[in-house]
Amino acid sequence: MRTLPPAARGYIAVVLLVASLCAAPAFDGRTPWVTVAVLAVLYAACEIGLPPAGRGTLAAAGRDPGRDAPAGIGSFYPVLLAAALMLPPSAAALVALPGSLAGRVGQSPRWLRRCWRAGQLGVATFAAGHAQRLLGGERALNGLDFPYLLLPAAAAALTFCVVATTLVGGVLVTAERCPPRAAWGTPLLSSLAPHLTYGMVGLMMAALWRGSYGAFAAVLVLLPMYIACWVFAQVHREHTAHRATVRALVQAVEIKDRYTRGHSERVGRASVFIAREIGMAEDRVDALRFAGILHDIGKIGVPTRLLRKDGPLTPEERRVIELHPEYGHEVVRGIAFLGEARAAILHHHERIDGSGYPFGLTGDQIPEFARVVAVADAFDAMTSTRSYRRARGVDEALAELRRCAGTQFDPAMVSGLISALDRHVWTPTATADVPDMPTPGTAEPALPLPRPAGRTTTAAAPDRRP
Repeated sequence: MRTLPPAARGYIAVVLLVASLCAAPAFDGRTPWVTVAVLAVLYAACEIGLPPAGRGTLAAAGRDPGRDAPAGIGSFYPVLLAAALMLPPSAAALVALPGSLAGRVGQSPRWLRRCWRAGQLGVATFAAGHAQRLLGGERALNGLDFPYLLLPAAAAALTFCVVATTLVGGVLVTAERCPPRAAWGTPLLSSLAPHLTYGMVGLMMAALWRGSYGAFAAVLVLLPMYIACWVFAQVHREHTAHRATVRALVQAVEIKDRYTRGHSERVGRASVFIAREIGMAEDRVDALRFAGILHDIGKIGVPTRLLRKDGPLTPEERRVIELHPEYGHEVVRGIAFLGEARAAILHHHERIDGSGYPFGLTGDQIPEFARVVAVADAFDAMTSTRSYRRARGVDEALAELRRCAGTQFDPAMVSGLISALDRHVWTPTATADVPDMPTPGTAEPALPLPRPAGRTTTAAAPDRRP
């Protein structure tokens, strides 16, 4: 706790105190301890069985479903919502305690993260229990009064969502100085639908438990959803590993070529714009984004002095830099999850008229991913300020793409970017190592893209570099 700002330490202490006060009335001698124990053991088993959230923050210890870890990974909320419906609020607040203290935590200080999670979930479950009771949920559950019972169950789920997300947002604001809108607004909106689903599963569990089927049938209700959450958790971990791999590769290039700072991410973003505009399937869009981000990964194999050279490149130096698509393909050829992205990395400097490199492919011989990335790469390069020239305006860059559509670029991809930018704002950008320059205005004359020896054609000029 010594590493946390004083405001965060005070905030966490207050939440833990409130959680203690919420749970204190459970020890008045009227709590159904057998039900509490069964639910607590069940929740602990689910908590231990699912992987911990990926973020290294106290917010992750709260399993905030609006942030990096998907909802339900590391905390099985249906059990807590069933407890909120079946038990007195103070007793329901205790159900999360054993699982939170025994659950896996990714980073230190583990004791603080476990205590925070127990306090946050205890307060949220207590509030959910009171919300359903205000709407007569206890009476409706005892009489299995459907469909009215759906109302208090939904109220409990929404209250749990609001309280849990609000508490996590407080940690983000006090400990990480996160802007309030990012800490509360977006996470709350993205959490509402999942929590309503958890609330309905918790309602099914509570109804079976109170009905003629008993606790055993209620526990069986959880099995399909638990399996779904476990599979979802594994998929999320795999995707997280993929993103970490891509991040590491991009950082390796950025060390050599400072211009790629931000450029790679923007090319990935523009590639996604084009892909969605042309109706590309969503599973391919993810791979295409990786292609855009990694299109220049081959610069790892290019001497740093050439990448950072301010003066004109000699023909020999250009030929060395023109090897970067092949270097990039060699770097990523063994990374199976990239799929079609590998072809884009190899062919993103090919041209529709066959004047590109490394193989001089024409038209549809060029992979679709490469045709998308070529347009995104050229557009971002033209709208980015560099040490030797000012950025073009967005309209001027799009006009240049139109001029070269059909010769250098695929017209369908150019049209897709133009249509996408009618709905999205794109701000011309200066690279991290560029000194102050005049505001982008009228662009300088086009600079020809490097071409293999012997080819002569007119082309757009996003950069003097390949």
